[in-house]
Parts: sequence; C-alpha cells; structure tokens
Amino acid sequence: MNKKYFLIAISSFLFFSCFSSNEESRIQNKGLNLKFTEHIIRPLFTGHYENLLTSFTIVSPVEENNIYIEKIILLFNEESNTSDITSVKIVCSNGSVENLGTQMLDNFFFGTGEIIVEGKAKLRQGDNFFVVKVSLSENADLLHTLKLKKIKILFNDGFELISPEIEFPKLRFAKVLRAAGEDNVNTYRIPGLITTKNGTLIAVYDVRHKSDKDLQEDIDVGMSRSTDGGQTWEPMKIIMDMGEYGGKPQNQNGIGDPCILYDDFTGSVWVAALWMNGSENERVWWSSKPGMSPQETGQFMLVKSTDDGISWSQPFSITNQIKDPSWQLLFQCPGRGITMKDGTLVFPAQFKKDIGEKALDGGQYTSHSTIVWSKDRGNSWHIGSGAKTNTTEAQVVELSDGSLMLNMRDDRNRKDKGETNGRAVSITRDLGKTWITHPSSNHALPEPNCMASLITADIEISGSLKKVLFFSNPNNKMERSNMTIKASMDEGFTWPEEYQVLLNQDLGYGYSCLTMIDNNTVGIVYEGIKELYFQKIPVKDILQGIK
Repeated sequence: MNKKYFLIAISSFLFFSCFSSNEESRIQNKGLNLKFTEHIIRPLFTGHYENLLTSFTIVSPVEENNIYIEKIILLFNEESNTSDITSVKIVCSNGSVENLGTQMLDNFFFGTGEIIVEGKAKLRQGDNFFVVKVSLSENADLLHTLKLKKIKILFNDGFELISPEIEFPKLRFAKVLRAAGEDNVNTYRIPGLITTKNGTLIAVYDVRHKSDKDLQEDIDVGMSRSTDGGQTWEPMKIIMDMGEYGGKPQNQNGIGDPCILYDDFTGSVWVAALWMNGSENERVWWSSKPGMSPQETGQFMLVKSTDDGISWSQPFSITNQIKDPSWQLLFQCPGRGITMKDGTLVFPAQFKKDIGEKALDGGQYTSHSTIVWSKDRGNSWHIGSGAKTNTTEAQVVELSDGSLMLNMRDDRNRKDKGETNGRAVSITRDLGKTWITHPSSNHALPEPNCMASLITADIEISGSLKKVLFFSNPNNKMERSNMTIKASMDEGFTWPEEYQVLLNQDLGYGYSCLTMIDNNTVGIVYEGIKELYFQKIPVKDILQGIK
C-alpha cells in the first residue's frame, strides 16, 4: 500500500463526508441513507499505487448484528477500461479515522462492464464510511480512463441498495514520472518537456537531492526520455551537474530551473539552467549581485544534444553575451523554448535590476520577463528588453503573423492582498526590442502566482489546419490546485470553458509543461508534492468534440 496516496484519499474523503453531500438516496424499508460525497478529480496512477476511485457513506439508524454487506458491484460506462485494474479494495470505517480499515472487501472478479467485490462489512449505527480504491497495471495505456456509472450494494438477506443517479467524474490514467525519494532524491521539481521529430519525449527537471528548497542548494538537472509516447521512460540521467566547482561544496554549486528547447531545423536539443558558485545556501534570487563571474552573479548555462537526447555536451555559460553587468540576475524561465518559422531559437528569460525606490512590490529590485534568442543555430545569443516590470516565469509562442506572445507570471498577483488578476501577456514583433500589452493580459487566465505552460499546434479541424494555443496551470486564484489544460481557438484572446480539461484538483507545487506528442495528443508533465506526474490527453477531449 502506498501510504501517502492512501492518506490523501482518506483525508479528502472524510472532509467532504463531513461537509458536503451532493446526492443521497433514502431507503425506507431499512431506514438506510446512502450519501455520495463531492467527487475529487485526480489521476489514477499506473503501477503499485492505490488510487481513490470513489467514496460514500451509509447512515444506519440501528446496528444489526446478523445483517451485513456481502457484495458491492461497481458498474462502469462503456468507455471505461476495467481490464487495466489489477486490484480493488473497499475499506469501511465506522465513525472515526481510528477505526479505518477494520472491515475490508477485497475479493473481486470481473463481469460485463462491472466489477464485483466480495467480503463482509457490518453496518454500525450512524455513519459508515466507505472508500473504494483501485490499482492499475504498470503497462496500462495512459489514454485509458475509468468512469463509474452506478454502484449496487448487496446484503446477505437479499436486500439491495443502489446508488442514486449521479454524474461520476471521468478519471484519467497517469504515470508518476519521478517519485519523491526515488534514487534517494528528496524532491523532483520544475518540469520541461519537448517532442523531437523522431517522436521522442524528453523531460527535464530539478533533481533536489537533500530538500525541496530552491537554489542555492544541492540541485542538478535531470533528464528522462521516452520513445513510446510516454508509456515507458528510460532511467533518469543527470545532464547538468557543477560538482564542487571552485572548491565549493555541492550545495553551493546548485544548477536548476531548466528550460528545454528543440531546434526543428537541425534536431538539436538545448537545455538552459541557472547556476551560481557560492552564496552560502542563500537563495540565488537574493544573493546574486551585479557582475559577470559565477561567484558574483547567477549564470545562464546551456547544454546541447545532437543525438535525440542520448548524450549531452558539458555545461557552458552564455552570460557574457547577454547580461548587463549592472543587473542583479539573468536566467531562463523554466519550461520550454521554441524555434520560430524562420529558424530563430527563442528562450523565455527573466532579469532583475535595481530601480531603487520605484520598484513595485519588489523591494530594492524589480524583475522583467523577456526573451533570449539566436539566429545562427545557437552560436551567438541576444536578449530583448523587459516586457513588463515585476514579471518572472514566462512562456513564449509564435503566432500566425510571426509575432511572439510572452505569457508571464505577474508578481503583482498577491494572494495575501487579494490581488489575483491572472497571467500578464505581451506581444513583440521585433524580437523583444519593443512590447505591446495584449488585450487578454491580466484577466483571461487566472493564476495563484505560479509558473504556467503555453504551446501552439496546427490542428486539423473540419478538414483544414487551425492554429490552436494550449495552456496549463493551476486554475485557481488562491492556491496551486486544479491543474487544468485550456485551449484557445483565437490565438489567446479568449479561453472558453468548453475547451478545458481538469486533470487534478489536489494541491501541488503547480509547475507544468506541455508538448504535442502527436497531432492528436497533448502531453503534460506537472508537479505534485515533491514529484512529477505525466499524462496524455486527446485533443478531441480538450476541444470537446469539435475536432
């Protein structure tokens, strides 16, 4: 049993059991009251994980010693892939968390569109809590789903209790790409993801060895490859590790916050990351100062692969090419960069410079989102101007007219002040020399002040190609929950609710990165708590059947 996921499931279940009841069915002849709590949408993880499928409460007016539940039948809709289920457990508790697990039904077998779970569970007087958990095959197709249609509860005296007509949520399959504690690593964070012309998925991320603390700390950049659309992943490889450079320990040579970029013209893969030498375990955000050396200021580091991510160059710095020595800090934005139609390579980036007392909510310094670009296949690099003050983690896409859209984390969004106005958006037509505020800025895409992902794709709709923007973030103004993928059919002006898929309502660290796995499938890596999840979503599910 995976204790962490079990406890999350139970805590969510008990909370909603106490505070909400969307549907109930009162059974007159036994006086039983069947209540379904509010359903939480979260992924069903493949492998050894025990996943919460649903939960419910049976309220009994009396305690009957000779009457008990002997079967619970789970009926699924036609699209559900029940053959992927490897185990089912229904745990019953009576009145308190301490009693949880004292009764269990776990002898199960398959019927047509249903699973029958057998055991013995007596009802006590009052609330009887039931949690239904399933485990999935390690090789289950990640495009598969499960959706309950109805539940039947059979008693040993022949009495049958049937769930009311309610809409159960569709639960999508997922893979834990990197689990907390795996390879003795405390935390995996900050995902980037691309698809190569060979169909290879390459994911990059922070490998935070000792804690979940941001740089400066003992952090390397890890990489995972998949050659089968994300169904399986090769063992992790460390591709950026500054060791004990300059005689400083590992925790003063951390490198992280990766951004990955695929050159569509040459097939080269680039990864940018932030490194600083020293800083005594303070956050690099604050300890980095004006200057150019790695002892003074954070470095804009690159590595490159020319063989589809199998091997990588040694890390090297391009800080001297693009940083103003007076700035406190310059580095990439985590996530992914792009190749423009004309072959220009573009990384989203951010810099911090001193503007004294005029800084807005930034203390002594203020930050700006921008872009770093190359027109000669990465031999030389250049930087744009700041798109907007007090913006940081951004993502960039090229629009149909050749302009670049920069979608930015706006650090004016302060939950403690109730100022949550959403993602800032700016447009440039001259590679960042000048910027224009987009009409959707600060109102179209709510956020809890977090990183987000943005990509474009040419999708065939009604026989012709249409440029679609896909966006992911925690779709919540106040907390990093409700990981959601959205689509825009008008290049970012609007993001209709009918073009959205909610993946996970649980709280997480909230960072994500999207890629097109193929013309019909969107892939996403996003953060849970200290670990990374991977899912595949059909484009038709996001566009709600218009494709």
